[in-house]
Amino acid sequence: MTVLPIAPLWVLGVLGVTALAAAWWRPSATGVPGESRASHWRLSAAVVLLGVAALRPGVPGDEAEATAANLNVYFVVDTTSSIIAEDWGGEAPRLVGVRGDIADLALALSGARFSIVTFDQEARVRLPLTTDTTALDAAVATLLPEASEYSVGSSVTEANERLTTLLRQSRERYPERGRIVFYLGDGEQTAAGEPPPFTIPAGLIQGGAVLGYGTTDGGRMKSTRARYDVSPSYIRDPSTGQDAISVIDEDRLEQLAQQLGLSYLHRVAGESVLPAVDAVDLARYGSTEELERERVSTRRELYWPLLIGVVGVALWELGAGLAGLVQTRGRRGSA
Repeated sequence: MTVLPIAPLWVLGVLGVTALAAAWWRPSATGVPGESRASHWRLSAAVVLLGVAALRPGVPGDEAEATAANLNVYFVVDTTSSIIAEDWGGEAPRLVGVRGDIADLALALSGARFSIVTFDQEARVRLPLTTDTTALDAAVATLLPEASEYSVGSSVTEANERLTTLLRQSRERYPERGRIVFYLGDGEQTAAGEPPPFTIPAGLIQGGAVLGYGTTDGGRMKSTRARYDVSPSYIRDPSTGQDAISVIDEDRLEQLAQQLGLSYLHRVAGESVLPAVDAVDLARYGSTEELERERVSTRRELYWPLLIGVVGVALWELGAGLAGLVQTRGRRGSA
């Protein structure tokens, strides 16, 4: 429950004490006809009820449609061939899980601005920051892996420079907004050598998670050709001549999470991705002045039952006063 006083608390306190004093004050004369101790208590109750009503107690209303209005959210998505390895929930491509998780995260952070950055041999901004969820849905639906016939290996930190630039621009243009990053990939390094670390300056990322897809048993990958046509054949491992198998590298993903200052969450089909939102400080970034006004407008006010009580006491006192007045006139008439 929250309160929204109609005046400063000290003003309400002074008025309340004055009203209580007036309710119990009696002139030195005999007083008003029909006046009684019970009447003083009723008037005191009315003052208390009116004072509590002036605090405007209430409970929050519906506000799920805009819980993260002050966030810029960046989805960094692995679009190398391994993202379609068929080990998501059995034999579905990992990309199915990636798409579903982005949709669920966007729903959980409704009202935020979203961007999608993909990486394979190079990093690309597939969707600039936008609040248009239709555009986000379209971008997610068209996420596809690189053409395997042109693949020459890629680094799991390929998006380092592009993401750093985007985060710096966001800090300069929207310093009041939180910058959230979700990295979605399998951690498989296919470029030669160790990947260079993420070198994003401290403070640029203010929440998010690294989400890992795949299994230790791994999965086969369908061949993809120019224009992303899917072939019925699978990518072959040139060293064995057999179907290539992609396996998740969770050690690598946890290392990336440490570099980004984020938590790591292994994704499994059927499990909720919402724990990844726990690290997002919605209390700090999930509000704007416009949203606060909306919360107030949808608030469920509880002062009106108190005012009904005040009206009841007033009617009681009015009835008692009229009854006393009638009795007084009756006595005068008989005299």
